[in-house]
Amino acid sequence: MMIRIVWTLFFGLAAKLCFAQQTEVVYLSGRGNNDMVLWDFFCTGGMNAGKWTKIGVPSCWELQGFGKYDYGFAKDSLRGKETGLYKTTFSVPENWKKKNINIVFEGVMTDAEVKINGRLAGPKHQGAFYAFKYDISGLLKYGKENLLEVRVDKHSANKSVNAAEREADYWIFGGIFRPVWLEALPSTHMSDVAIDAKANGAFEAAIDVEGRPDRCVMQLFDGRQKQVGSDVEVVLAAGGGRVQADFGGIQPWNSESPTLYKAVFSLYKNGNLAHTLSKKIGFRTVEVKQRDGIYINGVKMKFKGVNRHSFRPESGRTMSYQNSVEDVLLMKEMNMNAVRMSHYPPDGHFLDVCDSLGLYVIDELAGWHGHYDTPTGSLRVQEMVKHDRNHASVVIWANGNEGGSNADLDELFDVYDLQKRVVIHPWQLHNGIETQHYRQYNYGVGNYDNGNEIVMPTEFLHGWFDGGHGAGLEDYWNHMWSEPLSAGGFLWDFADQGVVRKDKNDLIDTDKSRGADGIVGPHHEKEGSFYTIRQIWSPVFFERREITSAFDGTLHIENRYHFTNTNTCEFSWKLKRFDVKSAQEITGKLTAPDLKPGTKGTIKIPLPTDWNRYDVLYVTVKDQYQHELFTWSFPIAPPARTAKVLAENQAADEKASLSETREFFEVRIKDVMLTLDKKTGILKQVSNQKGIIPLSNGPVVQEGSTNFSGLSYKYDSDGNLIISSTFDKRKSFNTLEWTVFRNGWVKLRVHYFPDSLHTKMLGINFDLPEDEIRSVTYMGQGPYRVWKNRLKGGLFGVWQKDYNDTETGESWNYPEFKGYYADFYKGTFNTASQSFEVLTETENLFLRLYGAKWKTDQWHNYEPWFPSGDISFMNAIPSIGSRTQTRETTGPMGLDNIYYDYEKSRERALNIVLWFDFTSGSRLAVPQKKND
Repeated sequence: MMIRIVWTLFFGLAAKLCFAQQTEVVYLSGRGNNDMVLWDFFCTGGMNAGKWTKIGVPSCWELQGFGKYDYGFAKDSLRGKETGLYKTTFSVPENWKKKNINIVFEGVMTDAEVKINGRLAGPKHQGAFYAFKYDISGLLKYGKENLLEVRVDKHSANKSVNAAEREADYWIFGGIFRPVWLEALPSTHMSDVAIDAKANGAFEAAIDVEGRPDRCVMQLFDGRQKQVGSDVEVVLAAGGGRVQADFGGIQPWNSESPTLYKAVFSLYKNGNLAHTLSKKIGFRTVEVKQRDGIYINGVKMKFKGVNRHSFRPESGRTMSYQNSVEDVLLMKEMNMNAVRMSHYPPDGHFLDVCDSLGLYVIDELAGWHGHYDTPTGSLRVQEMVKHDRNHASVVIWANGNEGGSNADLDELFDVYDLQKRVVIHPWQLHNGIETQHYRQYNYGVGNYDNGNEIVMPTEFLHGWFDGGHGAGLEDYWNHMWSEPLSAGGFLWDFADQGVVRKDKNDLIDTDKSRGADGIVGPHHEKEGSFYTIRQIWSPVFFERREITSAFDGTLHIENRYHFTNTNTCEFSWKLKRFDVKSAQEITGKLTAPDLKPGTKGTIKIPLPTDWNRYDVLYVTVKDQYQHELFTWSFPIAPPARTAKVLAENQAADEKASLSETREFFEVRIKDVMLTLDKKTGILKQVSNQKGIIPLSNGPVVQEGSTNFSGLSYKYDSDGNLIISSTFDKRKSFNTLEWTVFRNGWVKLRVHYFPDSLHTKMLGINFDLPEDEIRSVTYMGQGPYRVWKNRLKGGLFGVWQKDYNDTETGESWNYPEFKGYYADFYKGTFNTASQSFEVLTETENLFLRLYGAKWKTDQWHNYEPWFPSGDISFMNAIPSIGSRTQTRETTGPMGLDNIYYDYEKSRERALNIVLWFDFTSGSRLAVPQKKND
């Protein structure tokens, strides 16, 4: 992975060393948010207004303590409409007199008027996210100091610009937020080039030239600076040139193997080299086959994509090259292969990194529910396409978003794009691609399951707090993967938009709930959905496998890459056990299977003879760049075996005593005192020599009767005390049994039936006051919580979770403490005063810790369900919705749990078996592991 980043740097260095006639570039600002240059600044309104001071450039001025913060939904009367006045001085050398000098702005919010030495450089530029330039050759003082003045109006004088850019569901900023530089070109030069490099090696380029050159030559170099093929002559004509060539042995560019080349154009006049121009390119072909699919290099694609804003909490939309690398690496870590620019074109360096590291890009003209008028939009299309068209990563153009598409602009994309990439209208059916946003899983009417067009939602599963993203993705992706007309889709969205408020003591503000819709937090804190996406979108897919005594080490896999054989990957395995003070493990590597994309096969773990004494098998797959795709875990020992080893095999040296009051059974064993309700069997209090353990009022059956009838007690032949209810159809179908063993362990067995066919959650609850809990160390899936429709992404192991009260998306202490945890085997509950242990014999049991915080939304889509009490042990848990969908519309996993047993025979009751150790000395040998 890092090799390709180095290539990018190498290309730039080689160009400087080998081609002295390249365009000279001098930055007047910094290159990003990590190296701003101070300019003089005056802000007309809001914070720090009405005085000349200094500001870093590039920047969003709100993040530097000026103006007014605005989220796009603000009423017009409340919008910040301040103006920023910038001044700085610069010098140009005397020997630039015979050159063409441009001043280039890569992005200014929103209207920009530029003066050089008091004279206008050109017409006012309107539109924030587009690079623009002025020829200032005739305005400069050569060899002397020059004055640059820029007036920036945050609110545009053009109503359509505001509709397209500033009346939207995201933060609105002002300022010169991308770099500013001078470029000096020789009088005879190439001003621009458009390239089309196909996967088969066919190459075409169109060049704009000035200064009447007499010759132009094109050369192609690979990543090692070795020339590919021979020099190719460019056919020159008035104002330009054209070249066509075929290069053999080309390695095509794709997201899995993003091979890059460098095309170098050398322009001559009077036999002398006048100017060179270099472009980093990838050879790849994009085709849309109507009523079939979107093809890259002849392969039908499933885009695993996400929507991405250019955003950092401390700098707003001002980014750096390093930020781009960070974002792309995180997307690749989630096994994504695509990204949509929402809702405006990005910094040039972001596309450079997508080229280098490998992501398919939908590049988008700004627009949300409004769009540019045709004259303004025509200029913005020209600027965007000419700026971004030579990037191999850009495979689709998007004209606006969600109704913000001006159809009059569609034909202009082809005018400036030699590759003629397809243009889509996000949220609409256009050019044969249905991009409808937030379609329900079961929405089968129209052009979805029953339609004929390509389906590629450019936004789906709108994340909000902890809902969406991974919740529902498995259902959606299974359907997308198997549906021939599906081209995949793009999740909304990448990161929470939380901005550091200079006017609120650096509080991170997500504008209440509006900006809390990312997979990662503002500083890239990973939510649980991050790992769910990573597993579901892994290009190496493992079929589910239950490990039994007949297991011979064989696991079934599928190659879900588009271009890569699994024999390029690295497979390793690990067996691990946790029932000792120091966890034991053995590891090994496997020969990677030879599976072509889209095929299935197996791997076989060379199991040792004692493999089944271990608790879990891990299998890790890394790609050809040593990037971990995922680590799968396969539990070996069932919970009942763990319970037997830890509880039943301990010394039995004391018999429990029982006394009765009018209301309670009082049981003593070792230093433990249990108080049980005589009518219900409910635990009312438990204590030991250290004092009261704050666990009580359980088991209470969730969505079922807690009326355990006919309670009685007896001693079995081993001297263990049994307190149990009867199975009485007249009063209750449910039964309870407490067994107090002579070794001090207390066993609870509950058989129960739900009250209805459809249930949100099933299990038993206890009280454990939240102010008492300090941490929980448990064995199971972790470290993140799960929902019924988001079970993937965890790792089976032992996890230590310290208490926190994190509200997902508005505070970012991850993993959250509260919620549901899958495959619970055993755990230690640490309270303010002491600890107690719980283990289970029940398979597929969920542990519930309290109820997560959330804000009720206006549509009531995101409202997670939690049972009564404080902690629970559950057979079934609820699903969760998203911002745009209720839970049941995210797919089958989002529906209620269904339990059907008309006769309610005792043999078919739901079953939960728990073992408790309430003694003052802990006896569970569970090594503790802090979360990564």
